[in-house]
Amino acid sequence: MRAGEIKEGVHIVRAKIDMASSNINMRDPALYRIKHESHPSTGNEWCIYPMYDFSHPIQDSSEGITHSLCTLEFEDHRPFYDWTLEKLMPSGLITHRPRQIEFSRLNLKYTVLSKRKLIQLVEGNHVHGWDDPRMPTLSGIRRRGSPPEAMRLFCERVGISKVDSFIDVGDLENCIREIMDDTSERAFAILKPLKVTITNWEGPEIKECFEVPRHPKKEKLGYRTVPFGKEVYIERSDFFDLEGPEGEANDGRKPKGFKRLLPDGMVRLKYAYVISCEEIIRDPDSREPIELKCKVYPETRAGVTPEGMNRVKGIIQWVEASTAITCQINQYDRLFKTEEPGKATGDFLDDLNPDSLEKLEGCLVEPSVAIDTADLIAKIDQHDKESSNTSNDKIYHSELAYQFERSGYFALDTSSSPGSTVFNRVVTLRDTWAVPEKKKGGKNNANQRKRGGNAPNKSNNGAVLEDVRRVAIRAGTILEAGPHPDADSLIVCKVDCGDEGGELRTVVAGLGGKIPFDDLLNKKVACVTNLKPAKMRGIASSAMLLAASDGSEGVVEKVELLNIPNDVANGELISFDGKEPCEPDEMMKSKGAIKAFERVKACLKVGTSGEALYVNDGKEHKMVSSGGAVTVNSLTEVIIQ
Repeated sequence: MRAGEIKEGVHIVRAKIDMASSNINMRDPALYRIKHESHPSTGNEWCIYPMYDFSHPIQDSSEGITHSLCTLEFEDHRPFYDWTLEKLMPSGLITHRPRQIEFSRLNLKYTVLSKRKLIQLVEGNHVHGWDDPRMPTLSGIRRRGSPPEAMRLFCERVGISKVDSFIDVGDLENCIREIMDDTSERAFAILKPLKVTITNWEGPEIKECFEVPRHPKKEKLGYRTVPFGKEVYIERSDFFDLEGPEGEANDGRKPKGFKRLLPDGMVRLKYAYVISCEEIIRDPDSREPIELKCKVYPETRAGVTPEGMNRVKGIIQWVEASTAITCQINQYDRLFKTEEPGKATGDFLDDLNPDSLEKLEGCLVEPSVAIDTADLIAKIDQHDKESSNTSNDKIYHSELAYQFERSGYFALDTSSSPGSTVFNRVVTLRDTWAVPEKKKGGKNNANQRKRGGNAPNKSNNGAVLEDVRRVAIRAGTILEAGPHPDADSLIVCKVDCGDEGGELRTVVAGLGGKIPFDDLLNKKVACVTNLKPAKMRGIASSAMLLAASDGSEGVVEKVELLNIPNDVANGELISFDGKEPCEPDEMMKSKGAIKAFERVKACLKVGTSGEALYVNDGKEHKMVSSGGAVTVNSLTEVIIQ
């Protein structure tokens, strides 16, 4: 075989282990097969190649891997992984013993992650290569402009599981919004321009410049210069033409809630002046407006409302005509139009979203964007010329990102050059795919919340609650504990969680063989009390015990329940240092609420001093009660589950 004397498929090398094994991978698994093809790295030097299952543990060991994280389908392959290591370790060929652990695959709605399907998208020209910003590849995600911090935040919130499920891609988009809202500078960009001429303008074409903040919440990022003059452009959608085709289609009425510019109406240009529309210049064929003649009110400069004038509610963005820079904007959206592509027809290509890319030519951006773009492109060109640079310090075009006000978050595309600027939309300002909420308020909304509906949980002051403040972690005392009648790995407890009338809660926990029953009786514990009751092997569990685990599997796993000080009353709501008091959901049973709890659980850990922590965005918040910190006996730097 090694000499190349045998054709492909004629011979194969197998390991004869146990032909009676119930696991087919442990009978006579293939080790080497013949392949007469040129290898990308070694050319034609070899014609036999190891099978993946055989090379996997050897490569892990030789590279010093400690934990090999695989998807669930590799669970049946783990015995062969361990067998290979066991047989080779005595030979001295490998010296390190890695461990294989399986977790569920990360499945995203409206997305395909199969390499086979991604290849079809590329080879079928359904996308523009592997780095197409709609592709779920690293190069595609980077080119689109998704920040690395957003990807890490998404992974942190999703956590890990051994249950296959589909994660809403909206969760990823929300992480991107959260990071980019904090880090992206603001700028004016007009995607579909409509010309506005100031009729009462006096003096030079550009009379003044406004110094406006680059970020409304971060003064340290400095200011940018926005020129203002006789001619400006506004977004076409910021003017509703009551007298034109769109007005006729709406029976001559403005859209509900529309507060921007109308014929004979007034609007404020952000950071500048109030203007009023006095005349509309139309296209003779389509009757669409092509220019607005407007009057400016000089006394309204920079947000001032003079005495006697009603406050103008509408505020819109704009760019000065002579200094605006023309660019192309690629409006990217989800690549597929259904949550599970191909589920209905069997062919995922049938569910491609025809509106996943809209190219807008002739868009206008303020001059500060052009200056920033030119600086970055020059920096990239200089960087690429220096031979000493490595891939680790590479500069990417997408590092230049903005929130184009009222339009979304955008990043510079790799195709940009000094004479041609292209921006990609990373994500919209709001989730445009979400199911519209019903009208808030009134009896129906109250009933929805009571049933655990998906309306956002709000605090007493109307702000949306953080996930951790929605979870009810309460002090309780275990009064009874015994084995589950049908499962050795489970125990059944009666816990006093301070409920009205002294009613005890039945709690089923996976602590069988982990903690002696005598150690559980009369122990003060931390319980999650607002989860939907769940049946565990026939017994309904109405709360969840929080425990620290060293992460081992089987009988060697070390588990310790969280310790609540004995003088803390049963039912007391546990809080977190540095956080506002919790305002828990009545019951966390909707999909959104369950996701919120999973995100919180993924952030619960034990610190170096044995104190229970909620770790989020790099900050540690101690779990505390009226009697002091919540702790564990001996474990440190482990997870809480």
